[in-house]
Parts: sequence; structure tokens; C-alpha cells
Amino acid sequence: MDFTLSEEQLMIKQAARDFAENELLPGVIERDEAQKFPAEQVKKMGELGFMGMMTSEVYGGSGMDTLSYVLVMEELSKIDASASVIVSVNNSLVCWGLETYGTEKQKENYLNRLTTGEVIGAFCLSEPEAGSDATSQKTTALDKGDHYLLNGTKNWITNGSSAEIYLVIAQTHVDKGHKGINAFIVEKGMEGFEIGPKENKLGIRGSDTHSLIFNDVKIPKENRIGEDGSGFKFAMKTLAGGRIGIAAQALGIAAGAYDLALKYAQERKAFGTEIGNHQAIAFKLADMHTKIEAARHLVYKSAWDKDNGHNYDLSGAMAKLYASEIAMETSVEAVQVFGGNGFVKDYHVERLMRDAKITQIYEGTSEIQKIVISRSVLRD
Repeated sequence: MDFTLSEEQLMIKQAARDFAENELLPGVIERDEAQKFPAEQVKKMGELGFMGMMTSEVYGGSGMDTLSYVLVMEELSKIDASASVIVSVNNSLVCWGLETYGTEKQKENYLNRLTTGEVIGAFCLSEPEAGSDATSQKTTALDKGDHYLLNGTKNWITNGSSAEIYLVIAQTHVDKGHKGINAFIVEKGMEGFEIGPKENKLGIRGSDTHSLIFNDVKIPKENRIGEDGSGFKFAMKTLAGGRIGIAAQALGIAAGAYDLALKYAQERKAFGTEIGNHQAIAFKLADMHTKIEAARHLVYKSAWDKDNGHNYDLSGAMAKLYASEIAMETSVEAVQVFGGNGFVKDYHVERLMRDAKITQIYEGTSEIQKIVISRSVLRD
């Protein structure tokens, strides 16, 4: 088994690291404090090819593998998880969903703008009463012959106000349950489409999370993605890949917290020596390093599965479950290594701790991942 990254992958990883340190790090504390969307940085990430990494070059993408995408997500997330989640949603959910399930016309109309960062996308599944239970869609898109009529509310939508293109999951045939769900392309500015208030969040405060309200929005028939009734399958398969991106984000948060704790332990002195020389701190670092490496292997394995055409439902769920757990654990321990300094914003680790929590919640909670994993192992 070869664990060596290719020359191209190493270059991409380094490019992402340089961008994170030079473009994301300056101002990251201020953006978090002010809940400021990193618009300028997103534009630059588009220019670097980070917004459409896995999309074919035919549609303006970079045509790279999933592992390269994971490497970029990890490096960006070490510094700014608010910026990396924007990359994740645009790549894993919006671009991948459109390229995999969209018509040729849909790809030509939307992908070229999405992959270059000219515009960004949003994925709209969650509702006030349908979070983990995605089959309970109350948003409806009724067939009116030459168009669909969309009504309902979506919430917790990443890129909610900054996106131009929204992939919206809605119920068309209520009597058919999840087999009556469809996915639609909705554009900002369509009559009856309103963007609700911005959420004031614990973490990833630089990303804009909003509720979206649809009041009799007319959706052209050609904006439906896939066959009639295929929306639930579309959402679940797209989210299965999205979990790999969020697992990589969690891995990056953990690694970023560890890097800061390690450096601090080598510089900070107490009782006459650097605190890393005290076993209490040294053992914390040993545990953090080991668990991060284990998480990294799970994340890279899920990316490898996807790249090699294997089923990645199980490996993606395991990667997200474990990496998010380690992100939370490592960031809490990093704050402890910093002591009082870790509790103030200037030292970054408290932000990483706040950002880590969401990785256990979005794109399928840890409990949902355990359902996916347990069903898979019991079925096999």
C-alpha cells in the first residue's frame, strides 16, 4: 500500500498552505468577530481553481481527484474553517451534484461560473422540521404543467445570501413520500424568493448561514435535476461525498489546533523549562498527534474509495464521525495547553474549538453517521 502523495498533490497541498497563511490568516480573527463573509478571499480561491476542483476541465473545473480536494480542505481549515466550508459546499455538493446528475444544458449554463468562483452555490435540504430526517420535506414544488410552483422554508443554508445558484430539495408528489422528492436549480432574484435573517453562530462565523423563504416561486421545467422523483437519491448521494469534505475540514481544524499547541509547548516556559518537557503536556501532544494521524488515514481512505469507483458511503461516514470527534477533542486540549492564553481570541485556538463543534452536526450529525455505519456493517 503506497501512502506517498504524487508530485502534483504535494504542489496543490503547498499552494493551499501558502494561500491559507498569506491570505486567510491576516484578518481571520476580525472576520470571525464581525461575522464577515470572506468575499475577497473566495474570489482568489476561485482564481486558484479551488472552487471547482473535482469538476471536469470542460466546464471550467480543475479536473482533480478527491484526494487533492481533501488536501486543500485540510490546509485551508487549519487556518479558517469559515472559508473552507464555502469551498466544501461549492465543490462537494453544488458542482459535483450538477456535474453528476445535471443535463448538458444545465452544466453549460451553471458550472462554468461556479467552478471559477464567478458565482458560488448553496445546497438547500434542511428545514425547520426536517434536519436529520430528510424525508420529512415540507417544502413543495407542485407540477403546474409548464413549470413547478415552489413554496416553503429552508434553514441553516451555508452561503445563504452570498450564493447566486441554489440547489433546492422539495416534495412534488406528497403521496409518494421520499420517492416524490425532486431537486431544482433556483437562481437568486427569482420572484417570490426571499433570503431570511443571518444566523448568529457559535463557530464558522465568517460563513453566511441563512433561512430561505420561497413564496410561489415559478421554477422552469428544465431546472429540475434528474428524473422525476429522484431528488432524495440525489441529495443522499451528494451528501455522501460532501461528508468527505467535512471530514477533511474537521481534520484540518484538529491539525491546526495541534500545530499551535505544539509550537506553544516548545516556547512557553513554566517551572524553569518549556512546558513541552513536562509529561502532562508531552502526553497530551502524543495523544493528539496519534489521533489526528488515525483520522487522516480514514479521511484519505474515503477519498481514495471515491477516486477508485468504490462505494464510499461507509468510509465517508466513518471518516466524518471520527475526524469531527477528534477535531472537538484536540481543539479543547489545545486550549488547555495554552492555559489562560487559550481562552482569549488572540491565540486562535478558542476559535478552532468553536469551529470544531459544527463538524459533528452539519451534513449529517454524528448520530446519523452511526446509523449509516451500523446499517452497513449489519447488512454485510
